[in-house]
Amino acid sequence: MRNRVLLCVFVGLPNVCAMQQIKGTDKKYFTNCKQWYHRKICGKPTVISYECCPGYEKIPGEKGCPAALPLVNIFNTLGVVGAITTQMYSERANLKEEIEGPGSFTFFAPSNEAWAALPTEILDALVSNVNIELLNALHYHMVNRRLTSEELKHGSSFPSMYQDFHVHIHHYPNGIVTVNCARLIKPDQHATNGIVHVVDRVITAVSNNVQTLIDVDDDLETLRTAIAAAGLTALLESEGQYTIFAPTNEAFEKIPQETLNRILGDPVALKDLLNYHILKHMQCAESIVSGTPMETLQGTMLEVGCDGDQMTLNGRAIITRRDQLGTNGVIHYINELLIPDSAKTLLELAEGSSVATATKLFVDAGLSSHLTGSEPLTLLAPLDDAFKGSMTMTPDMRRLMTNHILKEQLSSKSLYHGQELETLGGLKLRVFVYRNNLCIENACIAAHDKIGRYATMFTVDKVLTPPMGTVMDVLKADDRFSLLVGAIQTAGMTELLNQQGALTFFAPTNDAFSAIPQAELNKLMRNRQELSNVLRYHLAEGMVVSGGVGSHTRPKTLQGEKLELGMRNYTIYVNRKPVAEADLMATNGVVHAINTILLQFLQTSSLTKLLVGFN
Repeated sequence: MRNRVLLCVFVGLPNVCAMQQIKGTDKKYFTNCKQWYHRKICGKPTVISYECCPGYEKIPGEKGCPAALPLVNIFNTLGVVGAITTQMYSERANLKEEIEGPGSFTFFAPSNEAWAALPTEILDALVSNVNIELLNALHYHMVNRRLTSEELKHGSSFPSMYQDFHVHIHHYPNGIVTVNCARLIKPDQHATNGIVHVVDRVITAVSNNVQTLIDVDDDLETLRTAIAAAGLTALLESEGQYTIFAPTNEAFEKIPQETLNRILGDPVALKDLLNYHILKHMQCAESIVSGTPMETLQGTMLEVGCDGDQMTLNGRAIITRRDQLGTNGVIHYINELLIPDSAKTLLELAEGSSVATATKLFVDAGLSSHLTGSEPLTLLAPLDDAFKGSMTMTPDMRRLMTNHILKEQLSSKSLYHGQELETLGGLKLRVFVYRNNLCIENACIAAHDKIGRYATMFTVDKVLTPPMGTVMDVLKADDRFSLLVGAIQTAGMTELLNQQGALTFFAPTNDAFSAIPQAELNKLMRNRQELSNVLRYHLAEGMVVSGGVGSHTRPKTLQGEKLELGMRNYTIYVNRKPVAEADLMATNGVVHAINTILLQFLQTSSLTKLLVGFN
């Protein structure tokens, strides 16, 4: 997984290859040149070096590496490629004559470092019985035919020369090739009687499937019990190419007992939890060079990656043991249990997200039973930065939080414009679909749905402000709009703002009217038609909440012209004037407070001329 190198022919120089190598190491790993991994491997910077491609050497005074090295037999090729320990053990096990003689073999030769990394007791057992144990081990590294790296196809297996036990090949899209999860670090070293691929570890024969490996490991006892309870034993005994991130007993013990008991007692949640630990394909640790999303049997994605020497899951270094190979897959041990959203309650979904303030308020409001039960609900959970000021629990706050829970389990993908959703508090909330957003009243969805065992959580960008009356009711209830309310009544527009509909009102505050000289304001108030035109220019057709405003939103006004809306630093601008407060929701529209009177861009009425000097 580390110290990766790409083998790429250097254009312009014959037989010169470029290698990508992690800084601070002298190891060079060859794959192909499909990718350069962005000059990083497992998050570590790399350097590029150039040297002769395998099988070639330099000639003084000549460019590149023009001279082809003479081929020798496999035994001597082991020396040429630096696999000195494998060469030595081949001689001690009386394998030398075989690999010097006639035939066509493939030898997956462990590097010197691979032999040195073997546990002492295993190495001692091999070298103390060279004619049987060591010879068998070396024969398992051999196939009785020549196989180039190109012929080592992903998912293939070949009978070895040790009792026909198969070696298992994986050839990954990034060019990395493994045999029994050992990386080919020097591939395609041709010999007169075959080919040598240097690998980075000593491989052992594989005879058990992954379920059997789990059955015999006491450290996986809880996992074994869970697999049986979920009915997955037959799957893990069947043919396949699985990757299992196996939680140890310790991993299960870290989960709160109440949560663990709930999942273990729920066959659906348990099966989802276990399938979330299984990939549909086999992924050896050495194949990972960066974080990559991979689909689990549960249907969602895990990010499998690496950080230096550590293999990671979802960015966390929780893998304690890697590459336990079975005939139908590979097991990586992990010390933390991965709980998918589909096995979680609403409260568990919220606790794992950036909605801590909302979560506390739901609990303080006495709504825990809804968040931990089996009701089909949808939670509207505002982001933490949506809350301003003191969050003291009051009857009004309790009512507000109750109205953040919808009575049915929904998917955001099923919502449509104009849809009404009922809350636990009995209110009806409206859905607004915009080109750039999906909103429920003033709160727009800010993240992908989190779909739990029984319920769903929508993360939203604002605290919900349910409509409490008509547009006229909203204006009358706010002292900032007392002059506007008078102007509306004078213009005879009260009924318009009370009737059913969908309007967006950029409502001038008292400060906006106060900016007009009193004499001119009096003149405007006496001209009912002119006043009506001014107010209708502030009223747009349709509902445009702040989340529905894009870079160039142009709603048509009741006066006939269009307004120019934009968003900058989370503030709405209308005709380049900032909105003082947005999203005052009404049953028949939405009010945005502005501290100026808007000018008509496309007409030059007497009012426009009058107001030019005051904007």
